[in-house]
Amino acid sequence: MTIPPGLPQDSALTQVHAGGEGDWVRYSKTKIYTNCFIKQDGKLLLGYKKRGFGKDMYNGFGGKVEPGESVSEAAHRELKEEAGIEAPLRKCGTLLFVVDGVEEAFHIEVFVADEYTGTITESDEMRPEWFSTNPNGEGDLKPIPYDKMWADDIYWLYILLANGNFAGRADFLAEENTMVKYWFGKEETP
Repeated sequence: MTIPPGLPQDSALTQVHAGGEGDWVRYSKTKIYTNCFIKQDGKLLLGYKKRGFGKDMYNGFGGKVEPGESVSEAAHRELKEEAGIEAPLRKCGTLLFVVDGVEEAFHIEVFVADEYTGTITESDEMRPEWFSTNPNGEGDLKPIPYDKMWADDIYWLYILLANGNFAGRADFLAEENTMVKYWFGKEETP
């Protein structure tokens, strides 16, 4: 399977996961979002979404890029608003989500940091929580709750945790967390 439409065609990506049948869902516009993750000492900071899109699921911290704002500025703003912290974020991935019947695709730039400053604070939208990157958990920390996350996360989060770069696309059924077609690639380092 070749790199799907909507992802950078000139990148050095090697397919790591793909599935589904049929054509990719068509879309006419994209909306740009950010998603930020903090990993540190075998743990990953996720936020439990208390309201809005993705309610009752765990995810990174992020949201829409506002007019006049760069993607990096949006990532830093959202991390501060949703978790109360600042971090030296680096871009590590690009995701494209298309929902059948929705005109606008979700173009998400993913960021990661190994450190942060400030005090992790719950917001009215997100409740931050540390998870162990060990699949069995470690100490008082539970393992990453993939069963309470978006269906695609299991296909790329491990690349983020290993300091890799990635891109992926997932086409979802309308208003469900069910992928009908997906492709994820890892950037090969020389």
